[in-house]
Amino acid sequence: MLKLINAGLGRTGTTSLKVALEKLGYGPCYHMFDVVNDEKRLGQWERIVCDGQRPDWDAVFEGYTSAVDGPCAIYYKQLMEAYPEAKVMLTVRDADLWYRSTYDTLYQFALHGGGDPSDTDSMSSRVHRLTSAMTWNGLFGGRFADKDYAIEVFRNHNQEVVSTVGLDNLLVFDVAEGWEPLCAFLGVDVPPEDFPHVNDTASMRERLQQHQS
Repeated sequence: MLKLINAGLGRTGTTSLKVALEKLGYGPCYHMFDVVNDEKRLGQWERIVCDGQRPDWDAVFEGYTSAVDGPCAIYYKQLMEAYPEAKVMLTVRDADLWYRSTYDTLYQFALHGGGDPSDTDSMSSRVHRLTSAMTWNGLFGGRFADKDYAIEVFRNHNQEVVSTVGLDNLLVFDVAEGWEPLCAFLGVDVPPEDFPHVNDTASMRERLQQHQS
């Protein structure tokens, strides 16, 4: 059962947050990486996003304690309804830096990562269809290449989360702030080690290249 939901979009430090949450006892933490690397989970989200099937959230998140990135940021309202006791976070980042990072990594996969168009059953083709339907043609309406529009969508998403959840029940978190606000929000001790900072642009490009191969 999910105890924490992060509604922040990808490239706002969600992978660093995943590592941090697992160190704090909120693991395993569900991430888009868990979808793109697993045929069963990918199929679950294809049925939800592409086929419009009513999800069984307990089955989707079976074995997980928290969820960040990817689908959960888009479906945070539904997840809040399914798990009303879960804590809710919103990872944030400077909008221009977020756009450049997303454009240079995830959006390049959207443009070039579909694999062989004739091989519609390949994992890369299926991930491409899913992310296109959910994010690029869904959330961003097919206009992510328009920087001003994409940043407006990003800011509107963040404001919607704040308005929906309410600041009294929400942690708005920049991973650059480190352990203290996160641990205070969760009511746990601050670990002795440095806060993890992983999956920078270069690392993400490498991951995407591996997935395309």
